[in-house]
Amino acid sequence: MSDPAPRLSAGLHARLSLMMFLQYAIWGAWLPLLWPFLTGSRGFDAQQVSNIFAVGAVGAIVAPFIAGQIADRYIPTQVFLGVSHLLGAALVWQLAWLESYGSFLLFSLVYSLIYAPTLSLTNSLAFHHLPDRDRDFGKVRLWGTVGWIVVGITLGQWLLRVHTPADGSAAEVLAAQQAGMADAFRLSAVLGGLLGVYCLLGLPATPPSRESHTAAPLRAVKATLRQPLLMLFLISVPVSCIHQFYFVHASGFLAQKQVELGGSRIAEAINAVFGVGGAGLMTLGQVAEVIVIGLIAAYGRGVARKWLLMAGLAAYAVRMAVFAYIDLFPEGAQLPVLMATIPLHGVCFGCFIFVAFMVVDEEAPHDVRASAQSLFNLVFVGLGIIVGSLIAGRVAIWATTDGVISYGRLFWVPMWASLVCLALMGVGYPRKKIDP
Repeated sequence: MSDPAPRLSAGLHARLSLMMFLQYAIWGAWLPLLWPFLTGSRGFDAQQVSNIFAVGAVGAIVAPFIAGQIADRYIPTQVFLGVSHLLGAALVWQLAWLESYGSFLLFSLVYSLIYAPTLSLTNSLAFHHLPDRDRDFGKVRLWGTVGWIVVGITLGQWLLRVHTPADGSAAEVLAAQQAGMADAFRLSAVLGGLLGVYCLLGLPATPPSRESHTAAPLRAVKATLRQPLLMLFLISVPVSCIHQFYFVHASGFLAQKQVELGGSRIAEAINAVFGVGGAGLMTLGQVAEVIVIGLIAAYGRGVARKWLLMAGLAAYAVRMAVFAYIDLFPEGAQLPVLMATIPLHGVCFGCFIFVAFMVVDEEAPHDVRASAQSLFNLVFVGLGIIVGSLIAGRVAIWATTDGVISYGRLFWVPMWASLVCLALMGVGYPRKKIDP
Protein backbone atom coordinates (compact mmCIF):
# COMPACT_ATOMS: atom_id res chain seq x y z
CA MET A 1 0.00 0.00 0.00
CA SER A 2 1.45 3.36 -1.03
CA ASP A 3 2.08 6.09 1.50
CA PRO A 4 -0.58 8.82 1.63
CA ALA A 5 0.26 12.08 -0.10
CA PRO A 6 1.41 14.94 2.14
CA ARG A 7 -1.24 17.37 3.31
CA LEU A 8 -2.01 20.51 1.31
CA SER A 9 -0.45 23.42 3.20
CA ALA A 10 -2.68 26.32 4.25
CA GLY A 11 -0.48 28.81 2.40
CA LEU A 12 -0.58 26.96 -0.93
CA HIS A 13 -4.33 26.34 -0.50
CA ALA A 14 -4.93 30.08 -0.04
CA ARG A 15 -2.73 31.09 -2.99
CA LEU A 16 -4.34 28.68 -5.46
CA SER A 17 -7.84 29.41 -4.15
CA LEU A 18 -7.42 33.17 -4.71
CA MET A 19 -6.26 32.43 -8.26
CA MET A 20 -9.42 30.40 -8.92
CA PHE A 21 -11.66 33.01 -7.27
CA LEU A 22 -10.44 35.80 -9.54
CA GLN A 23 -10.20 33.58 -12.65
CA TYR A 24 -13.91 32.75 -12.61
CA ALA A 25 -15.12 36.07 -11.20
CA ILE A 26 -13.68 37.71 -14.34
CA TRP A 27 -15.77 35.46 -16.56
CA GLY A 28 -18.86 35.31 -14.35
CA ALA A 29 -19.15 39.10 -14.23
CA TRP A 30 -20.29 39.41 -17.85
CA LEU A 31 -21.06 36.01 -19.41
CA PRO A 32 -24.57 35.44 -17.93
CA LEU A 33 -25.61 38.97 -18.94
CA LEU A 34 -24.21 39.05 -22.46
CA TRP A 35 -27.34 37.98 -24.38
CA PRO A 36 -29.80 40.40 -22.70
CA PHE A 37 -27.23 43.22 -22.80
CA LEU A 38 -26.52 42.85 -26.52
CA THR A 39 -30.10 42.23 -27.63
CA GLY A 40 -31.64 44.82 -25.31
CA SER A 41 -29.12 47.63 -24.85
CA ARG A 42 -27.16 47.35 -28.10
CA GLY A 43 -30.02 46.19 -30.33
CA PHE A 44 -28.14 43.30 -31.96
CA ASP A 45 -30.26 40.55 -33.49
CA ALA A 46 -30.15 36.90 -32.43
CA GLN A 47 -27.78 35.84 -35.20
CA GLN A 48 -25.33 38.65 -34.43
CA VAL A 49 -25.30 37.79 -30.73
CA SER A 50 -24.80 34.09 -31.43
CA ASN A 51 -21.83 35.06 -33.64
CA ILE A 52 -20.33 37.05 -30.75
CA PHE A 53 -20.76 34.09 -28.41
CA ALA A 54 -19.15 31.86 -31.03
CA VAL A 55 -16.04 33.99 -31.59
CA GLY A 56 -15.71 34.16 -27.81
CA ALA A 57 -14.70 30.50 -27.90
CA VAL A 58 -12.11 30.75 -30.68
CA GLY A 59 -9.32 31.21 -28.12
CA ALA A 60 -9.99 27.75 -26.72
CA ILE A 61 -9.21 26.29 -30.14
CA VAL A 62 -5.87 28.09 -30.35
CA ALA A 63 -4.92 27.31 -26.74
CA PRO A 64 -3.70 23.70 -27.13
CA PHE A 65 -1.38 24.57 -29.99
CA ILE A 66 0.05 27.82 -28.64
CA ALA A 67 -0.65 28.35 -24.94
CA GLY A 68 -0.29 24.69 -23.99
CA GLN A 69 2.96 24.32 -25.93
CA ILE A 70 4.41 27.52 -24.45
CA ALA A 71 3.50 26.61 -20.86
CA ASP A 72 4.57 22.97 -21.22
CA ARG A 73 7.86 23.67 -22.96
CA TYR A 74 9.11 27.29 -22.83
CA ILE A 75 8.01 29.75 -20.13
CA PRO A 76 6.62 29.44 -16.58
CA THR A 77 2.86 29.03 -16.48
CA GLN A 78 2.37 31.82 -13.92
CA VAL A 79 4.15 34.32 -16.20
CA PHE A 80 1.98 33.37 -19.16
CA LEU A 81 -1.13 33.77 -17.00
CA GLY A 82 -0.06 37.15 -15.63
CA VAL A 83 0.63 38.71 -19.01
CA SER A 84 -2.59 37.25 -20.46
CA HIS A 85 -4.79 38.68 -17.71
CA LEU A 86 -3.26 42.15 -17.88
CA LEU A 87 -3.83 42.30 -21.63
CA GLY A 88 -7.33 40.85 -21.21
CA ALA A 89 -8.27 43.49 -18.64
CA ALA A 90 -7.44 46.28 -21.08
CA LEU A 91 -9.56 44.65 -23.78
CA VAL A 92 -12.66 43.75 -21.76
CA TRP A 93 -12.86 47.32 -20.43
CA GLN A 94 -13.56 48.47 -23.98
CA LEU A 95 -16.58 46.17 -24.35
CA ALA A 96 -18.58 48.42 -22.00
CA TRP A 97 -18.38 51.26 -24.52
CA LEU A 98 -18.53 49.63 -27.95
CA GLU A 99 -21.87 50.01 -29.74
CA SER A 100 -21.35 48.72 -33.29
CA TYR A 101 -21.66 45.05 -34.08
CA GLY A 102 -18.40 44.89 -36.03
CA SER A 103 -16.25 46.43 -33.31
CA PHE A 104 -17.82 44.33 -30.55
CA LEU A 105 -17.29 41.17 -32.60
CA LEU A 106 -13.62 42.04 -33.25
CA PHE A 107 -12.81 42.90 -29.63
CA SER A 108 -14.60 39.74 -28.45
CA LEU A 109 -12.47 37.65 -30.80
CA VAL A 110 -9.19 39.16 -29.60
CA TYR A 111 -10.24 38.89 -25.97
CA SER A 112 -11.09 35.21 -26.41
CA LEU A 113 -7.61 34.53 -27.80
CA ILE A 114 -6.14 35.97 -24.61
CA TYR A 115 -8.57 34.80 -21.91
CA ALA A 116 -9.67 31.32 -23.02
CA PRO A 117 -6.22 29.67 -22.65
CA THR A 118 -6.05 30.80 -19.01
CA LEU A 119 -8.99 28.55 -18.06
CA SER A 120 -7.12 25.33 -18.69
CA LEU A 121 -3.75 26.67 -17.54
CA THR A 122 -5.04 27.59 -14.08
CA ASN A 123 -6.20 23.97 -13.76
CA SER A 124 -2.82 22.74 -14.98
CA LEU A 125 -0.94 24.98 -12.54
CA ALA A 126 -3.08 23.77 -9.65
CA PHE A 127 -2.62 20.10 -10.59
CA HIS A 128 1.15 20.68 -10.79
CA HIS A 129 1.38 21.81 -7.15
CA LEU A 130 -1.36 19.83 -5.38
CA PRO A 131 -0.10 16.86 -3.34
CA ASP A 132 -3.20 14.76 -4.14
CA ARG A 133 -5.38 15.59 -7.17
CA ASP A 134 -8.52 13.77 -6.03
CA ARG A 135 -8.32 14.98 -2.45
CA ASP A 136 -7.19 18.58 -3.01
CA PHE A 137 -8.38 19.91 -6.38
CA GLY A 138 -12.00 20.29 -5.30
CA LYS A 139 -10.94 22.35 -2.27
CA VAL A 140 -9.18 24.79 -4.58
CA ARG A 141 -11.52 24.80 -7.60
CA LEU A 142 -14.63 25.52 -5.54
CA TRP A 143 -13.26 29.02 -4.90
CA GLY A 144 -13.69 29.71 -8.61
CA THR A 145 -17.36 29.01 -8.11
CA VAL A 146 -17.43 31.28 -5.06
CA GLY A 147 -15.99 34.05 -7.24
CA TRP A 148 -18.77 33.53 -9.80
CA ILE A 149 -21.37 33.69 -7.01
CA VAL A 150 -19.97 36.87 -5.49
CA VAL A 151 -19.90 38.84 -8.75
CA GLY A 152 -23.31 37.51 -9.82
CA ILE A 153 -25.07 38.66 -6.66
CA THR A 154 -23.07 41.90 -6.58
CA LEU A 155 -24.16 42.80 -10.11
CA GLY A 156 -27.74 41.71 -9.43
CA GLN A 157 -27.89 44.07 -6.46
CA TRP A 158 -26.19 46.82 -8.47
CA LEU A 159 -28.77 46.54 -11.23
CA LEU A 160 -31.60 46.54 -8.68
CA ARG A 161 -30.39 49.56 -6.70
CA VAL A 162 -28.78 51.68 -9.41
CA HIS A 163 -30.40 50.72 -12.72
CA THR A 164 -34.00 49.79 -11.82
CA PRO A 165 -36.44 52.73 -12.09
CA ALA A 166 -39.09 53.06 -9.38
CA ASP A 167 -41.81 53.61 -11.97
CA GLY A 168 -42.39 52.39 -15.50
CA SER A 169 -43.74 49.49 -17.49
CA ALA A 170 -42.14 46.05 -17.49
CA ALA A 171 -40.50 46.84 -20.84
CA GLU A 172 -39.04 50.10 -19.52
CA VAL A 173 -37.69 48.42 -16.39
CA LEU A 174 -36.03 45.69 -18.46
CA ALA A 175 -34.49 48.27 -20.82
CA ALA A 176 -32.98 50.25 -17.92
CA GLN A 177 -31.53 47.11 -16.37
CA GLN A 178 -30.08 45.95 -19.69
CA ALA A 179 -28.35 49.30 -20.24
CA GLY A 180 -26.79 49.04 -16.78
CA MET A 181 -25.27 45.67 -17.64
CA ALA A 182 -22.36 47.51 -19.28
CA ASP A 183 -20.96 47.83 -15.76
CA ALA A 184 -20.31 44.09 -15.78
CA PHE A 185 -17.45 44.56 -18.26
CA ARG A 186 -15.91 47.30 -16.14
CA LEU A 187 -15.95 45.07 -13.07
CA SER A 188 -14.45 42.21 -15.08
CA ALA A 189 -11.60 44.47 -16.23
CA VAL A 190 -10.74 45.52 -12.68
CA LEU A 191 -10.69 41.90 -11.53
CA GLY A 192 -8.55 40.92 -14.53
CA GLY A 193 -5.96 43.54 -13.71
CA LEU A 194 -5.79 42.33 -10.12
CA LEU A 195 -5.33 38.72 -11.20
CA GLY A 196 -2.63 39.66 -13.72
CA VAL A 197 -0.54 41.30 -11.00
CA TYR A 198 -1.23 38.44 -8.59
CA CYS A 199 -0.11 35.79 -11.10
CA LEU A 200 3.23 37.53 -11.57
CA LEU A 201 3.85 38.24 -7.88
CA GLY A 202 1.86 35.77 -5.81
CA LEU A 203 1.61 32.37 -7.54
CA PRO A 204 4.15 29.58 -7.04
CA ALA A 205 6.73 29.11 -9.78
CA THR A 206 5.59 26.56 -12.36
CA PRO A 207 8.46 25.96 -14.80
CA PRO A 208 7.98 24.26 -18.17
CA SER A 209 8.76 20.56 -18.56
CA ARG A 210 11.65 19.59 -20.82
CA GLU A 211 11.46 15.85 -20.35
CA SER A 212 10.42 15.27 -23.96
CA HIS A 213 11.29 16.90 -27.24
CA THR A 214 8.03 15.81 -28.84
CA ALA A 215 5.56 18.62 -29.44
CA ALA A 216 3.30 18.55 -26.40
CA PRO A 217 0.01 19.12 -28.29
CA LEU A 218 0.72 16.19 -30.64
CA ARG A 219 1.28 13.82 -27.73
CA ALA A 220 -1.89 15.12 -26.11
CA VAL A 221 -3.89 14.44 -29.30
CA LYS A 222 -2.57 10.86 -29.40
CA ALA A 223 -3.66 10.33 -25.81
CA THR A 224 -7.26 11.23 -26.70
CA LEU A 225 -7.51 8.46 -29.30
CA ARG A 226 -7.88 5.77 -26.62
CA GLN A 227 -10.69 5.09 -24.18
CA PRO A 228 -12.01 6.60 -22.00
CA LEU A 229 -10.72 9.93 -23.35
CA LEU A 230 -12.03 9.23 -26.85
CA MET A 231 -15.64 8.86 -25.70
CA LEU A 232 -15.30 11.76 -23.27
CA PHE A 233 -14.04 14.11 -25.97
CA LEU A 234 -16.71 13.03 -28.46
CA ILE A 235 -19.64 13.42 -26.05
CA SER A 236 -18.31 16.74 -24.78
CA VAL A 237 -19.11 18.54 -28.05
CA PRO A 238 -22.92 18.13 -27.84
CA VAL A 239 -22.83 18.55 -24.05
CA SER A 240 -21.02 21.85 -24.49
CA CYS A 241 -23.74 22.94 -26.93
CA ILE A 242 -26.36 22.14 -24.28
CA HIS A 243 -24.32 23.92 -21.62
CA GLN A 244 -24.11 26.99 -23.85
CA PHE A 245 -27.89 27.14 -24.22
CA TYR A 246 -28.07 27.77 -20.49
CA PHE A 247 -25.56 30.61 -20.45
CA VAL A 248 -26.90 32.21 -23.62
CA HIS A 249 -30.58 32.24 -22.66
CA ALA A 250 -31.06 31.60 -18.92
CA SER A 251 -30.44 35.14 -17.64
CA GLY A 252 -32.82 36.69 -20.17
CA PHE A 253 -35.44 34.05 -19.36
CA LEU A 254 -35.06 34.53 -15.60
CA ALA A 255 -34.95 38.32 -15.84
CA GLN A 256 -38.22 38.29 -17.77
CA LYS A 257 -39.81 36.01 -15.19
CA GLN A 258 -38.61 38.25 -12.36
CA VAL A 259 -40.25 41.29 -13.98
CA GLU A 260 -43.45 39.47 -15.04
CA LEU A 261 -43.94 37.91 -11.61
CA GLY A 262 -42.74 40.94 -9.66
CA GLY A 263 -44.92 42.56 -7.04
CA SER A 264 -45.64 39.46 -5.03
CA ARG A 265 -44.05 39.01 -1.63
CA ILE A 266 -42.14 35.98 -2.88
CA ALA A 267 -40.74 37.90 -5.87
CA GLU A 268 -39.76 40.89 -3.74
CA ALA A 269 -38.01 38.65 -1.21
CA ILE A 270 -36.11 36.87 -3.98
CA ASN A 271 -35.04 40.15 -5.59
CA ALA A 272 -33.94 41.56 -2.24
CA VAL A 273 -31.43 38.72 -1.91
CA PHE A 274 -30.33 38.03 -5.50
CA GLY A 275 -31.03 41.32 -7.24
CA VAL A 276 -32.44 41.47 -10.75
CA GLY A 277 -31.28 40.74 -14.27
CA GLY A 278 -31.22 36.96 -13.91
CA ALA A 279 -27.51 36.60 -13.12
CA GLY A 280 -27.99 36.86 -9.36
CA LEU A 281 -30.68 34.20 -9.40
CA MET A 282 -28.41 31.98 -11.48
CA THR A 283 -25.86 31.96 -8.64
CA LEU A 284 -28.06 29.36 -6.92
CA GLY A 285 -26.50 27.00 -9.43
CA GLN A 286 -23.01 28.03 -8.37
CA VAL A 287 -23.90 27.57 -4.68
CA ALA A 288 -24.96 24.02 -5.50
CA GLU A 289 -21.77 23.66 -7.54
CA VAL A 290 -19.68 24.35 -4.43
CA ILE A 291 -21.57 21.66 -2.52
CA VAL A 292 -21.33 19.09 -5.32
CA ILE A 293 -17.62 19.69 -5.90
CA GLY A 294 -17.01 19.40 -2.17
CA LEU A 295 -18.88 16.09 -2.06
CA ILE A 296 -16.94 14.75 -5.05
CA ALA A 297 -13.66 15.80 -3.44
CA ALA A 298 -14.62 14.06 -0.20
CA TYR A 299 -16.36 10.94 -1.46
CA GLY A 300 -15.77 10.66 -5.21
CA ARG A 301 -12.54 8.68 -5.13
CA GLY A 302 -14.35 5.34 -4.97
CA VAL A 303 -17.12 6.18 -7.46
CA ALA A 304 -16.76 5.15 -11.10
CA ARG A 305 -16.29 8.20 -13.29
CA LYS A 306 -18.96 6.93 -15.69
CA TRP A 307 -21.75 7.19 -13.11
CA LEU A 308 -20.71 10.69 -12.09
CA LEU A 309 -20.66 11.83 -15.72
CA MET A 310 -24.10 10.30 -16.32
CA ALA A 311 -25.51 12.02 -13.24
CA GLY A 312 -24.40 15.34 -14.72
CA LEU A 313 -26.11 14.58 -18.03
CA ALA A 314 -29.35 13.61 -16.27
CA ALA A 315 -29.30 16.95 -14.44
CA TYR A 316 -28.95 18.80 -17.76
CA ALA A 317 -32.09 17.07 -19.05
CA VAL A 318 -34.21 17.74 -15.94
CA ARG A 319 -33.22 21.43 -15.75
CA MET A 320 -34.05 22.07 -19.40
CA ALA A 321 -37.37 20.22 -19.02
CA VAL A 322 -38.46 22.46 -16.13
CA PHE A 323 -37.45 25.60 -18.04
CA ALA A 324 -39.38 24.41 -21.09
CA TYR A 325 -42.58 23.63 -19.19
CA ILE A 326 -42.50 26.20 -16.37
CA ASP A 327 -45.68 27.88 -17.63
CA LEU A 328 -47.63 24.74 -16.73
CA PHE A 329 -47.15 25.66 -13.07
CA PRO A 330 -49.38 28.26 -11.35
CA GLU A 331 -47.87 31.77 -11.47
CA GLY A 332 -47.37 31.86 -7.72
CA ALA A 333 -45.34 28.65 -7.86
CA GLN A 334 -43.14 29.45 -10.86
CA LEU A 335 -40.34 31.38 -9.13
CA PRO A 336 -40.07 28.84 -6.27
CA VAL A 337 -39.96 25.99 -8.81
CA LEU A 338 -37.23 27.78 -10.77
CA MET A 339 -35.28 28.39 -7.56
CA ALA A 340 -35.48 24.66 -6.84
CA THR A 341 -34.35 23.81 -10.39
CA ILE A 342 -31.47 26.24 -10.92
CA PRO A 343 -29.27 24.39 -8.36
CA LEU A 344 -29.20 21.43 -10.77
CA HIS A 345 -26.48 23.45 -12.50
CA GLY A 346 -24.22 22.36 -9.66
CA VAL A 347 -24.79 18.73 -10.58
CA CYS A 348 -24.31 19.50 -14.29
CA PHE A 349 -21.01 21.25 -13.68
CA GLY A 350 -19.67 19.17 -10.82
CA CYS A 351 -20.53 15.71 -12.11
CA PHE A 352 -19.74 16.32 -15.77
CA ILE A 353 -17.34 19.23 -16.35
CA PHE A 354 -15.36 19.04 -13.10
CA VAL A 355 -15.06 15.26 -13.31
CA ALA A 356 -14.13 15.47 -17.01
CA PHE A 357 -11.13 17.68 -16.21
CA MET A 358 -10.09 15.12 -13.58
CA VAL A 359 -10.39 12.28 -16.11
CA VAL A 360 -8.21 14.20 -18.58
CA ASP A 361 -5.52 14.72 -15.93
CA GLU A 362 -5.70 11.05 -14.88
CA GLU A 363 -5.45 9.63 -18.38
CA ALA A 364 -2.99 12.02 -20.11
CA PRO A 365 0.81 11.48 -19.98
CA HIS A 366 2.22 13.54 -17.12
CA ASP A 367 4.51 15.76 -19.24
CA VAL A 368 1.70 16.97 -21.53
CA ARG A 369 -1.10 17.52 -19.04
CA ALA A 370 -1.25 21.27 -19.70
CA SER A 371 -1.71 20.55 -23.42
CA ALA A 372 -4.28 17.83 -22.67
CA GLN A 373 -6.26 20.24 -20.48
CA SER A 374 -6.06 22.85 -23.24
CA LEU A 375 -7.18 20.25 -25.77
CA PHE A 376 -10.24 19.45 -23.67
CA ASN A 377 -10.82 23.19 -23.45
CA LEU A 378 -10.69 23.24 -27.26
CA VAL A 379 -13.48 20.68 -27.41
CA PHE A 380 -15.66 21.97 -24.58
CA VAL A 381 -15.01 25.72 -24.41
CA GLY A 382 -14.01 25.93 -28.08
CA LEU A 383 -15.74 23.78 -30.67
CA GLY A 384 -18.75 22.97 -28.50
CA ILE A 385 -19.44 26.55 -27.54
CA ILE A 386 -18.97 27.82 -31.09
CA VAL A 387 -21.42 25.27 -32.42
CA GLY A 388 -23.69 25.69 -29.40
CA SER A 389 -23.77 29.47 -29.75
CA LEU A 390 -24.71 29.28 -33.41
CA ILE A 391 -27.38 26.67 -32.70
CA ALA A 392 -28.71 28.69 -29.74
CA GLY A 393 -29.11 31.69 -32.04
CA ARG A 394 -30.85 29.67 -34.74
CA VAL A 395 -33.18 28.04 -32.23
CA ALA A 396 -33.97 31.47 -30.75
CA ILE A 397 -35.00 32.68 -34.21
CA TRP A 398 -37.09 29.50 -34.72
CA ALA A 399 -38.74 29.96 -31.31
CA THR A 400 -39.56 33.65 -31.88
CA THR A 401 -42.96 34.77 -33.14
CA ASP A 402 -43.80 38.45 -33.66
CA GLY A 403 -40.64 39.44 -31.79
CA VAL A 404 -41.43 37.32 -28.69
CA ILE A 405 -39.39 34.24 -27.75
CA SER A 406 -41.29 31.13 -26.70
CA TYR A 407 -39.00 29.77 -24.02
CA GLY A 408 -40.99 26.54 -24.02
CA ARG A 409 -39.96 25.83 -27.60
CA LEU A 410 -36.46 27.16 -26.98
CA PHE A 411 -35.55 24.90 -24.04
CA TRP A 412 -37.33 21.87 -25.54
CA VAL A 413 -34.37 21.44 -27.94
CA PRO A 414 -31.55 21.08 -25.36
CA MET A 415 -33.82 18.94 -23.17
CA TRP A 416 -34.03 16.23 -25.81
CA ALA A 417 -30.37 16.63 -26.75
CA SER A 418 -29.45 15.96 -23.11
CA LEU A 419 -31.44 12.74 -23.10
CA VAL A 420 -29.68 11.55 -26.26
CA CYS A 421 -26.26 12.30 -24.74
CA LEU A 422 -27.22 10.42 -21.57
CA ALA A 423 -28.11 7.35 -23.62
CA LEU A 424 -24.86 7.53 -25.62
CA MET A 425 -22.78 7.86 -22.46
CA GLY A 426 -24.51 4.85 -20.92
CA VAL A 427 -23.73 2.70 -23.96
CA GLY A 428 -20.32 3.98 -25.07
CA TYR A 429 -18.31 5.05 -22.01
CA PRO A 430 -16.27 2.27 -20.36
CA ARG A 431 -16.79 1.68 -16.66
CA LYS A 432 -13.43 2.01 -14.97
CA LYS A 433 -13.00 1.29 -11.27
CA ILE A 434 -11.32 3.91 -9.13
CA ASP A 435 -9.18 2.84 -6.20
CA PRO A 436 -10.89 3.67 -2.90
